[in-house]
Amino acid sequence: METDCNPMELSSMAGFEEDVELNGFEGTDMKDMKLEAEVVVNDVLFAVNKMFVSKNLRCADDVAYINVETRGWNRYCLELTQAGLRVVGYTFDQVDDHLQTPYHETVYSLLDTVSPAYQDAFGITLLQRLEALKRDGQS
Repeated sequence: METDCNPMELSSMAGFEEDVELNGFEGTDMKDMKLEAEVVVNDVLFAVNKMFVSKNLRCADDVAYINVETRGWNRYCLELTQAGLRVVGYTFDQVDDHLQTPYHETVYSLLDTVSPAYQDAFGITLLQRLEALKRDGQS
């Protein structure tokens, strides 16, 4: 099951246009990957034990590295590029040049592949958000 929706976005879609302008990416293909990595981390912290941009591996305009520990206690080092996200190591701050893993367009599809507990956390969070929206609508 691939999940490309972030339940945290359900209540914030109205301000999407404003956020795009604030990110400074309007009208340009150039992205600061470290900034993109921070956004990725903040999007899925609800569904993992730990996740942070690596301080030991060098980030550049075209690449950033993210360390993640899933709820299943598995650790990964992820590479973020224009091509997407992929696993490059099986511990924090490790890049195995011989590892050939597929790129994922979103962090959600990557976590869906490597972490069965992510699916559970995603579902629970989505249900909580929907219940909150329902309560707000009845007020």
